[in-house]
Formats: sequence, structure tokens, C-alpha cells
Amino acid sequence: MAILVTGATGFVGSWLVRKLCQQGERVHILCHQSSRLDEFKDLDLVSVRGDIRDATSLQKACLDVDTVFHLAGVIGYSKAMRPIMEAVNVQGTRNMIEALRGSDKRLIYMSSVVAVGASTHPEALNENSPYTVSHLNLGYFETKRTAEQLVIESCRAGQLNATILNPSTIYGAGDARKGSRKIQIKVARGKFPFYTSGGVSVVSIHDVVDAMLKARDAGRIGERYILSGENITIKDLFERIAALNNVHAPAIFLPNAIVRSIGFFGDLLEDLGQKGPLNSENAWTSILYHWFDNKKARAELGFNPRPAQEALRESVEWMKHNGIFK
Repeated sequence: MAILVTGATGFVGSWLVRKLCQQGERVHILCHQSSRLDEFKDLDLVSVRGDIRDATSLQKACLDVDTVFHLAGVIGYSKAMRPIMEAVNVQGTRNMIEALRGSDKRLIYMSSVVAVGASTHPEALNENSPYTVSHLNLGYFETKRTAEQLVIESCRAGQLNATILNPSTIYGAGDARKGSRKIQIKVARGKFPFYTSGGVSVVSIHDVVDAMLKARDAGRIGERYILSGENITIKDLFERIAALNNVHAPAIFLPNAIVRSIGFFGDLLEDLGQKGPLNSENAWTSILYHWFDNKKARAELGFNPRPAQEALRESVEWMKHNGIFK
């Protein structure tokens, strides 16, 4: 039997597909008619046309596989992106559950630490921490949390054989292609003067992919595992990225009140069909602490993440070698 990967053309998906092929697995990838598969041309795999939002095509894609890595998702931080996140992150996951319901097929669901939450002060959250940011109504957080709950509930009902993974911010070769890395690219170019409060947990793509493969065999049904790395401040993150490319690090601190005010006016501009530097969703996201505790993954999955500096160096080196700074 084969392994199906959704979201295969994304940053994490492409790394996972390559690793599975290297291990001699039979790999199927779900992709749109318009998907570019150039990076997989040297791999022996099967591309299955379909859409995570189309329940019928998804059911067909799951017929001849015994394991599914469900990575397909949309990341967005604006009201305008909420509908597509509801369609892909929530309904797409609901479709996947229905396609596998009642079978013994294995599902590894790639959630995110946003489903665990975030904090206004420096503390490391774990799998059982209370979710305290619902009042902010952050679209990406809410849709990933809702999708994750659907998976957990189906597992508890004995209808699904799934394990949930919650990676933190993943760095490594090729991450600059992600739309959410625009600020980091500017920092690496020495073209971004500001930094905010808050923090991030940096984890290497290598460690995340290894944990995904381990979770397939060792992850408990219905359990979530945080795959986080080193917890650092935004200021430290930006200084490290800048230093790796020998440019000046952001030196102007933006207080939280100013960041939120910019986000408020950004919302007004978006309501008028214009775009500001920030809206309230990415403003709040930029000042929260996204710090996490990975003890559970260490104990049950043998997760042992490398230092943040290694992941950041690989990210910046890839940017250098691929003309991102030209």
C-alpha cells in the first residue's frame, strides 16, 4: 500500500515527500490540476489530481493507501482570508475525516502550535495549556484549532486512527518561499528597522520531518504532540537572522500599543479596499509569545530538536544561494 501526502508542494510537504521517497516508500501526492511538480521530477511518485475541498476526489485519493499525512492548509492573518481558511483548514479536514472514517488507515494530521494558543507574557505552553486567545478571533488560530478538535473528537469516538502534530515556527532550506516569511527576508536584507515584543519557538525542518515519520509508528491515537524548538524573543530572532547575512539588525522597538494602533488603522484601510502595513490580526500575532514545551514529544517520539541557530543558518544560506537577496 502507498502513503498519501496532502499539501505536498508546500515547504514541509516537499521535504516530507522527498524523505519518504528516499526511504523507498510508495508515495502518492494530492495536487490541483495547476500544481507545479517540477521539484519532484527526479522522484518516483504518483500525482493524484484532486482538491482537499472536494470530498469525492479526496475519497478516491484515499482508496489505495494505508497512511495519510494531511498537511494541506492555508495560513492567513486577515479577515479577507477567513473564508478560504474555513474552506481548506476546517472543511478540508472534515472531508479527510469522512474519507477515512471507520477504516484502519493511519492519519498524521499536521496541526500547528496556534491551535495550542499563545501568551501575552513569556511562558512555555504545553499540550494541556488553556487556550486563552479566543477573544482575539484570529482566523488562522481559530480554523486550525477547530480542525484539530474535529480530529480529536473522531478519535475519541473510535472512528479515526489519527495522531496530531503541532509544530512551531519551522526554519530550513526553502522556507523563504512561504508567504509568511516576508518580514524575515527583509530582516536578512537589512531592510527592516523595527522589532516588537513577543517571542517565537524555532524548530528545524529536519527535526519536524523526522518526528512526523516517528509519529506514524509511535504516536498515540487522539494525542497531540508539540514539535517546538528553542524559545527566543523576536528581537533575538531578528538579530540572529541579520548577523547570518552580515547586515544591521532592526534597532527600533515598537511598543505594543503602537503596534495595535497600526493594526486598527490597517483594518479600516482593508474595509475600504486598501492595504496597510499591518492589520489587527498580524499586529496581535507579532506581539504575542509563541513559546512552547516539547517534553511530551521528547518522551514519546524521541524528539530532540537541534539549536535554533542551525535552522536559521540553513534558512539564510538557502536564501543566499537562490538569489533572494539580489
